[in-house]
Amino acid sequence: MTADERHRLMTEMLQHQERIEVDEFAARCATSAATIRRDLDLLEQRGVLRRVHGAAVSLVLGGYEPGYAQRVLENRWSKAALAQKVDGLVQDREFVFLDSGSTATQIASVLQQRLLTVFPASLHAVNELIGGRSRIIVPGGDLSEGELAFQGPMAERNIAALRFDTAIITPCAFDLSTGIMAYDLADAAIKRAAIASAKRVIVVCDQSKWERHAPAVVAGPDQVDQVVTDHEFSQPEIAAARAAQVEVTSL
Repeated sequence: MTADERHRLMTEMLQHQERIEVDEFAARCATSAATIRRDLDLLEQRGVLRRVHGAAVSLVLGGYEPGYAQRVLENRWSKAALAQKVDGLVQDREFVFLDSGSTATQIASVLQQRLLTVFPASLHAVNELIGGRSRIIVPGGDLSEGELAFQGPMAERNIAALRFDTAIITPCAFDLSTGIMAYDLADAAIKRAAIASAKRVIVVCDQSKWERHAPAVVAGPDQVDQVVTDHEFSQPEIAAARAAQVEVTSL
């Protein structure tokens, strides 16, 4: 098993079990405990897990968000496909708020050549948009570490002073009972301000976000106009979407 294969397997294991011992990783990966410890050091740097004595603790199941560098590697095909779906939902010359996060960065790369005015909530998205046809307006404020997202009172005030045709929100977690959720209160405040300033709200999330729960509730499903996802809807979820008048676009 290669290092990449081990890391993929270890990450998948931590999506279903909150704490895993080094010996359990070693048995599943058919390698030594020493190799697993080196792997855990690297995965901790990527924001996948937290090291504890003799084991690793899942950030996702522990109520924490994985680091940006790790999320960029996760579900890349799905995020690229979701970005293409979003491209078809936005009209030229719209004023668009684009959320922060790895999915939003992928959307920015697709929207780069569109005739839009884009208000990106992170420097990662700004970098993808630079050199394209879109006009870029940045929020200002504080920059979060790793995520490079604009946050704080200045960013919130600037967002509240504007009116967007569309707000593209990429939540940390989402379901049709609670709605949009975030791990960080500052991130939640930015999302909330954008939703309040938008005529239309599009939520974009891959299926992994439906399996998570985050502590900060941003907005209920009744504040969402459309959901773009690769999640397979159950019959109760279809009924909930209809009740909330949420349009669903699936891959």
